[in-house]
Amino acid sequence: MCRQQQHQLPCLHCQPHDYVRMVQHLIETCLLFHMSRDECIKALAKHAGIDPKVTLTVWKELLKENKDYFQTYFHAISPRYPTNEPSAF
Repeated sequence: MCRQQQHQLPCLHCQPHDYVRMVQHLIETCLLFHMSRDECIKALAKHAGIDPKVTLTVWKELLKENKDYFQTYFHAISPRYPTNEPSAF
């Protein structure tokens, strides 16, 4: 395990709830920039050191909880991404 005082940001092991909320916030920021799922996963891995599996898991939960929003979102960015499959995002 980690020592909590060593972290400036929430730790997946020490503060899992806060960590998931942080990842959710970062995903929401990616959405503001009209990023696809894969772009978001890559950006969070590169710039925030978030494990892609964690980002994907949080993304899937957001998708389940906000189906209408994501349908509208995918439709809005579809000119950039000409696929009709939400799973491609």
